[in-house]
Amino acid sequence: MAVSFGIQSWIEGGVIAAVIVLNIVVGFFQEYAAEKTMESLHNLSSPTGTVTRGGETFSIPSTDIVPGDMIELKTGDTIPADVRLVEAVNFETDEALLTGESLPVQKECNSTFKEDTGPGDRLNIAYSSSTVTRGRARGVAVNTGMATEIGSIAAALRATNSKRRPVKRGPGGETKKRWYVQAWTLTGTDAVGRFLGVNVGTPLQRKLSKLAILLFGIAVLFAIIVMAANLFSSDNEVILYAVGTGLSMIPACLVVVLTITMAVGTKRMVERNVIVRKLDSLEALGAVTNICSDKTGTLTQGKMVVKKAWIPSRGTYSVGNSNEPFNPTTGNVTFTPVPPLELVDEKEGPTVENVEGLVDGNRPLEDFLDVASMANLSHVFKSEEGEWHARGEPTEIAIEVFASRFNWNRDRWTKGSKAVWHQKAEFPFDSTVKKMSVIFSRTKPDGEEQDMIFTKGAVERIIDSCTTVIWDQESSTAVPLTDKMREKILQNMEELAKLGLRVLALAHRPYKEESSFLEGSNINRDEIEKGLCFLGLIGLYDPPRPETAGSIAACYRAGITVHMVTGDHPGTAKAIAQQVGILPAEMSAVGADVADAMVMTAAQFDQLSDDEIDNLPTLPMVIARCAPQTKVRMIGALHRRGRFAAMTGDGVNDSPSLKHADVGIAMGQAGSDVAKDASDIILTDDNFASILNAIEEGRRIFDNFASILNAIEEGRRIFDNIQKFVLHLLAENIAQACTLLIGLAFKDQDSKSVFPLAPVEILWIIMITSGMPDMGLGMEIAAPDIMDRPPQAKQGIFTWEVIVDILVYGFWTAALCLAAFSLRMWGFGDGNLGSGCNREYSDQCELVFRARATTFVCLTWFALFLAWEMVNLRLSFFRMQPDSEKYFTQWMYDVWRNKFLFWSIMAGWITTFPILYIPVLNTVVFKHTGISWEWGIVFVEAILFFAGVEVWKWVKRAYFRREKKKVQDQSARPMGDPSSYTEDA
Repeated sequence: MAVSFGIQSWIEGGVIAAVIVLNIVVGFFQEYAAEKTMESLHNLSSPTGTVTRGGETFSIPSTDIVPGDMIELKTGDTIPADVRLVEAVNFETDEALLTGESLPVQKECNSTFKEDTGPGDRLNIAYSSSTVTRGRARGVAVNTGMATEIGSIAAALRATNSKRRPVKRGPGGETKKRWYVQAWTLTGTDAVGRFLGVNVGTPLQRKLSKLAILLFGIAVLFAIIVMAANLFSSDNEVILYAVGTGLSMIPACLVVVLTITMAVGTKRMVERNVIVRKLDSLEALGAVTNICSDKTGTLTQGKMVVKKAWIPSRGTYSVGNSNEPFNPTTGNVTFTPVPPLELVDEKEGPTVENVEGLVDGNRPLEDFLDVASMANLSHVFKSEEGEWHARGEPTEIAIEVFASRFNWNRDRWTKGSKAVWHQKAEFPFDSTVKKMSVIFSRTKPDGEEQDMIFTKGAVERIIDSCTTVIWDQESSTAVPLTDKMREKILQNMEELAKLGLRVLALAHRPYKEESSFLEGSNINRDEIEKGLCFLGLIGLYDPPRPETAGSIAACYRAGITVHMVTGDHPGTAKAIAQQVGILPAEMSAVGADVADAMVMTAAQFDQLSDDEIDNLPTLPMVIARCAPQTKVRMIGALHRRGRFAAMTGDGVNDSPSLKHADVGIAMGQAGSDVAKDASDIILTDDNFASILNAIEEGRRIFDNFASILNAIEEGRRIFDNIQKFVLHLLAENIAQACTLLIGLAFKDQDSKSVFPLAPVEILWIIMITSGMPDMGLGMEIAAPDIMDRPPQAKQGIFTWEVIVDILVYGFWTAALCLAAFSLRMWGFGDGNLGSGCNREYSDQCELVFRARATTFVCLTWFALFLAWEMVNLRLSFFRMQPDSEKYFTQWMYDVWRNKFLFWSIMAGWITTFPILYIPVLNTVVFKHTGISWEWGIVFVEAILFFAGVEVWKWVKRAYFRREKKKVQDQSARPMGDPSSYTEDA
């Protein structure tokens, strides 16, 4: 702009100034819209709180909590407000960010303190933004937002985020002049980098900003070449030609289109139940090769129902299917007096009509139901409208529903004036001990008070704590638990696990130790949970999500291997893995060595050294009884094999693996706030299919398990689309630059180069044929084969395919444009380039102006048509839907599908005509004139352009088909066959 104004070329300078202003305005509003979008997404992924309002409990964003709300808190939660506790069970919080206290603080709900007591000593208050490290609690929100303790600190803060580099200082605080110079130099470099965008934003944004600077450098080089070719003449025409050549390499719309594409992509991912916390993860999603997914709630529905219950001294109780998991009155109950080992469907007993009657005189069943009902934090109740509702964890809800089938609901025994059981203490579930226990007391008919310990948990942990069992069907007397009995219990557990059931054990014992159970009294949990009496097993079924099997099959077709990492029993995990297609239905099909490596427990996996893991024929597809360190080691093993790993998680113990994974995926509904904070993206529906959506979006810009699959699919879509519009933009730049550089050979009567394209024409082509169509490409839907491709390589958007495409399309377009100019000048004209034809119109410049107009129309059309060709980088424009039956007309539907792209191209095509034929505008501004029979050249060259692009795509398709066949030939089985799920395949 400055050069144009300096040589008094007012039209060119004014047009360039208008383009700059347009870019600034559009860029500002698009950046502003993108920031607002990201802010709203950040609010979606902000901490949530579980509140009770109107008798119902639900999760809401922390910003929607108001004073007076009853808040429920559990391990892993970020406390959403200052909460006055009314109930606390082994409740501790980390208040380091508020008080600086490094250790968790034990809270006391019944204590009161003076008003001048400092925040760190108010043990009855849980403070906003601190995290729950242990236990659970309930309380009333007393302060929210800026009224909280952490809010008051935030209000007192000033803007202290300095953008200046600190000055280096010696041990005694001394400094040197050169250290000041160094600090100010680095500060200045940072400021310039921020201005240019090379050290802010995501890696992709920084990479494209560096590309823009590189192209600017090339533009300056090209301008120097133009000056050199004209012997560095100070003639205005030469300078203007140099400016035009430089402009041809400037990707004016690159940053704006990238910002819009990112913003649209993140909003689309929200529609597909995926929240992007870090834009970097969009770029990583397209490269995901392995997904390590939890089972419960992700691959399965997370709606547990009890299917089997075994009491050794009685037999097996079975529950039929029900469409209402919270309703204890639906689903048939059958009873068979044999253990699960001897149970087959044909031998299941008849349906029990009077379920409550089974309890009468059945002491072992009563004891079993007491534990099921009391060692339980959930509530199952019937509303006034007659509908059944539940509140609590899915596992505990299912067990409470089972107890309610026998009219053994917890509320019946613990609430009201006639309450029988009264709770005295609770030891919540802990992932290290895998048990939970409660102590209840009741007054027996003889007036004596009896205390009982009720415990449930993992079968192995429970039987290790048991010393007795009621085993004999003819007696209700407890006998010592022998090793043979333990073996029998484990065999029955395995039998239930083979059915895909999650198996828990129940136990109890009288509590005879004297204790006041006062708040804060030191009761040793290890002493409580020992010497128990084993009561039986309960098997819960969490059915797979209907879409999970299809999503996993789609993962394998996309070259993505799925691993199940779960805390469940190996038998349960294996059964579910076979149902959804992670494991082959017949394990014998893969060979003994591979089968052994496919299913492992965490103990087996952790016993292996890194070298032994690397030498496995395949990494485990299922790891059961998984611990946090096991997940981290699994990610390390994947990285050593050159894999790109996504890890799902919802608990505090999952946060290390979410941090280590290339893409950490947290669950939005069941996930803890600690897990969300450690993650890159959040699934709002906890569904595996959403991950595939995100990867498609990532590949789309750059080229629910369905939700995980959604995320991957969406990530690939975003990646794909960035590749498309960058390829289109750079191919167009190369075409213009080559046309102008080769055009240096066209010398007029004054030995000055005559440009085939005028500067304003170049600017028009850049803005009209690049800006809006590239935005349309950024919004393009996923290609039909996007999930049939292997994961994106780590080299980013500039793959060898894209680089070669840029050169091929750029050179082909330039060749056709130069051919159009030459054909009009020398093929159908006398080749007279006149004098001063770069500056103004004259009669002797008529031929040059018509040739320039022909070249301008050709390049405009080619750039617009290339945008349509870029919808799919490999498939023919006329056959982008290979499975369509519309063999000759499908392209008409395809061009109309993306209406933004369609009207962008139509606008560019239509505006060509007024620019050509409006007087003064054509000759004075654009330096060309109207054409007539030259349209024949344009149409012929348009056909040649399509032919060249289609031939190149056909060559590429043939090459990649051959490469794909080579890969498939290396595997004995086709992709998608579960028996071929090895790393090599």
